[in-house]
Amino acid sequence: MDAFRLSDDQLARYHEDGFILVEKLFDEEEIDLLGKIARAERQTGRASSRRDGQGGAIKLLVENELGDDVFAAFVRSRRVVDAMERILGGEVYHWHHKLIMKEPLVGGAWEWHQDYGYWYANGCLFPLLASCMIAVDRATRQNGCLQVLRGSHQLGRIDHGKVGDQTGADIERVQAAMERLELVHCEMAPGTAVFFHCNLLHCSAQNTSAQPRWAFICCYNAARNDPYKESRHPRYSFLEKWPDSAIKELGRRQLQALGEPSQASSGG
Repeated sequence: MDAFRLSDDQLARYHEDGFILVEKLFDEEEIDLLGKIARAERQTGRASSRRDGQGGAIKLLVENELGDDVFAAFVRSRRVVDAMERILGGEVYHWHHKLIMKEPLVGGAWEWHQDYGYWYANGCLFPLLASCMIAVDRATRQNGCLQVLRGSHQLGRIDHGKVGDQTGADIERVQAAMERLELVHCEMAPGTAVFFHCNLLHCSAQNTSAQPRWAFICCYNAARNDPYKESRHPRYSFLEKWPDSAIKELGRRQLQALGEPSQASSGG
C-alpha cells in the first residue's frame, strides 16, 4: 500500500465541512484481515448492546488499551496517525477504539449526536478530538451508513441527554440544523475511511437490509488536550507509530493463531 498523506486541499475541506472521506485508505487484504479477526472477536461475548430510541439496539466493543494485534496496528498506523496530527495540529494520543457491529435486519440506529457532547464530561477542555471510521463492510443507505450534517462542527457543542441507552443531541437544535445544513450519507466501500471532527453532528439509521454493516473507529485526542480529571477514557500517554506494514504482519499472525486462512495464504 502506498504511503498516504493528507493533502492541503483535504485538510481545508475537513476544517470547512467537519469531515473528509478518503477512498481506499486500506487495501483489500488489510480489510479482509480486520473483518475476519473482528468477527472472531465477536465470539468472545465482550460486546455490549446499546438501545436506540426506535426499539432497536446496536452492538459495539470499546477498548481503551492497545495490545499487540491488528486493531492496534490500525490505530498506530502512520496513515491514520499522521493525518490526525495534521488535523489536530500537533501530537495526538489514543483515546479509544471500537467495533460497530450492525447485523442484517436487526442492527440498531445511532441517534444524532456529537462525540464531544459526552467526551466533554471526560475532562477534555477543548474540542481537540477526532475520529477515523473505517468501513469493514460496504456501507450503504440500506444497511445504516453514517450520516453527517456538513459544517455542523461550527455550531459548537450542543446539549445532550439520554435517548434509550445512548446519548443524543438536543433534538430541537438538530432539527434546526437540518433545515440549514446539507445532510450527507457517507456510503463507503470496504477500506474507505472518514475522518471527522468531535463536534460534527452525525447519526446512522437501523440496518433494514440483509447485509451487515461493520465499522472500526479509531479515536484520538490532542496531547495538549490532556483531560484535567480521571474518567473511563485514558489521559495522555505517548502513542508509538507503527509502519503500515504491521497491519498485514500482525493480522496474518493473529488469523493463523485463530486457525483461519488469510487472503494471502489462500491465494486471494
